[in-house]
Formats: sequence, structure tokens, C-alpha cells
Amino acid sequence: MEINVLDIKGQETGRKVTLNESIFGIEPNDHVIYLDVKRYLADQRQGTAKAKERSEHKGSTRKLGRQKGGGGARHGDINSPLLRGGGRVFGPRPRDYRFKLNKKVTVLARKSALAYKAKENAIIVVEDFTFEAPKTKEFLSIAKNLNVEGKKILMVLPESNKNVYLSARNLQKAECIIASNVNTYKVLNADVMVITENSLKAIDSVLNK
Repeated sequence: MEINVLDIKGQETGRKVTLNESIFGIEPNDHVIYLDVKRYLADQRQGTAKAKERSEHKGSTRKLGRQKGGGGARHGDINSPLLRGGGRVFGPRPRDYRFKLNKKVTVLARKSALAYKAKENAIIVVEDFTFEAPKTKEFLSIAKNLNVEGKKILMVLPESNKNVYLSARNLQKAECIIASNVNTYKVLNADVMVITENSLKAIDSVLNK
């Protein structure tokens, strides 16, 4: 699949790049996409939720009522989960939600996500660029020139570029990442991917090791 290379003004440069069929042309695997997205979202969880159980509450341990004949469920002290203000049954405890996926599964999931974007014609390739200083206005200008203004944009750069990153940081619908950090969730969450020429080579090298 060939794509025209555009400049940051949205004009064709006369060059074309061929998307690697072993990445952008595969048949997407929905199940591995699900697993990788689930893993990514699990990694974002802090896992610090905590509720007090019966033994952790402060309160008298005196049995409040008779065991039988009260007309309700039997319970003991004031810390019983049956009473208002009592402990919680099987409440959340601090835990680590992260889990591991095999590397081959992760790579297949990322290839599948990129293949979906290629099928949707949601990939734009631009020549490499940089900003002399962080300016959100310049980033918005590029988005307007590429006709992606108002869409969720995932800008993929070959390496860290502080000025471009800071220019997009204040925009709710734009994000900049480097090619080696491309992941399934961010690819699928974006409406359109704007990839620089050298980023394509980096993606090929990362996903075709």
C-alpha cells in the first residue's frame, strides 16, 4: 500500500512511501487487541482502593442483641457488616492489577491495530519536521493543513522532540509519542495517525525484530 508524503502545509511532496505489508497489511486479530488493551488499562490503575473490614473498625465488641427471636438476621457487635457503619464484607484491598502478556501477543496486537488504521485510510505520512520553539498555534496550523482539525490526532515522531510535544500538550484531542512507544490502545483511540517518514522506519524495526 502506497501513501503520498505530505509536508506540514498539507501539500504533496511528490514522494511516496510503501507501508510494510507484514505490519499494515495483516488480517487483524481482535482477541489479541482485546488482551493488549486490557493489559494497558490495568497498568493505569493505581490499585490503592481500601475499605475497612469488620476486624479493622473501632467499636465495642459487646453483643448488641439476643441470638434468636429478634425478628432479623443474627449479628454480634456494632462492627457487623449488617449494621450501618459496620465493616464491609470482602472490601477492596491495595493490589497490583498489572499482568504480563507474551511479546509475540503484544506485537501482533499492535500490528493488528495499525492494520485497522490502514484499512480505514486513517494514516497520514508527513515529512520530518521540528519547531524552533513550543507553539500550540503552529501545531494547530499543521492539523488544519492536513484536514484533521477537531479529530483525535496521534502524532508519531521518530525520537523525542520537546518542542513538538509541548506544542501539543495543551490540546485535548492531540498526543505526541515516539515510534518505539506506539501501543494498541493509543492507536485505536485516535481518529487519525500522523506519522513522519522516519517514524515508519522505526515502527518497522520495532515490530519486525
